[in-house]
Amino acid sequence: LTLTVHDEASLAELGCGGILGVGQGSDAPPRLVEITYAPKGLPKDAPHLALVGKGITFDSGGLSIKPAGSMHEMKSDMAGAAAVVQATLAIARLDLPVKVSTFVPMAENMLSGSATRPGDVLRMYGGTTVEIFNTDAEGRLVLGDALVRATEVEPDLIVDVATLTGHMVVALGDQVAGVMGSEEVVAQVLAASETAGEACWPMPIPEEMKQRITSSKVADLAQHDWVRWGGGLFAGAFLREFTAGRPWAHVDIAGPSFASGGPTGHVTSGGTGFAVATLVDLARSLAD
Repeated sequence: LTLTVHDEASLAELGCGGILGVGQGSDAPPRLVEITYAPKGLPKDAPHLALVGKGITFDSGGLSIKPAGSMHEMKSDMAGAAAVVQATLAIARLDLPVKVSTFVPMAENMLSGSATRPGDVLRMYGGTTVEIFNTDAEGRLVLGDALVRATEVEPDLIVDVATLTGHMVVALGDQVAGVMGSEEVVAQVLAASETAGEACWPMPIPEEMKQRITSSKVADLAQHDWVRWGGGLFAGAFLREFTAGRPWAHVDIAGPSFASGGPTGHVTSGGTGFAVATLVDLARSLAD
């Protein structure tokens, strides 16, 4: 395993406006962690999997502040990052004959005099501009930068994992993750989740979402549009813009990532580790 950590100076030099924009309201500066696993003797044509995980270490909502009753569990908004890191470590321990490139954007979404404001325009890594409508829709911004970084290593497929939207919890409940993206990669993720015993369900990205995400009059993309319907699908369409057309799946674990109540089956209260087993079984299936 090799590890690179980009601090705020490095992120500014790279032009990671999404990660910097989300993290600029906090006293704890943002980071981008990049991990590579490539076992010795791996053939050049071995499968190459890129993983991206949302690492919002605490989500106050920023200036679009969350209701007080919705905030105390927001330490869990880094569950996607935790999942992809732990999956990478597990794949390495199992010595699976695959290459894995993991990208973990990390920021604390806080409100202060330096916080990003609704109406601001951020320039993402790679140059795409994004108009901010809701600072509580921050996960897609840090993921956008990391997804573009992931495309540059030219993997065979990309999977991002994120506690991204309350819309997905409304749609699927708190024990099922939504999966969307390229049809073939979605099928691979769903097959792996079935083997792993983690409940996932396919979700679409309707064509009309393209109109919604390009509705900004001052930027390439609108980060949010306050339409209640299909917000989780809007988020998926937004992320797709940063995948360069590569095979990709987005796994929204907002529901099953954190158990607020008592234990259920083998799942304890608190952080559940949801998606780790699915990602490991996905890597195993690629190796096979």
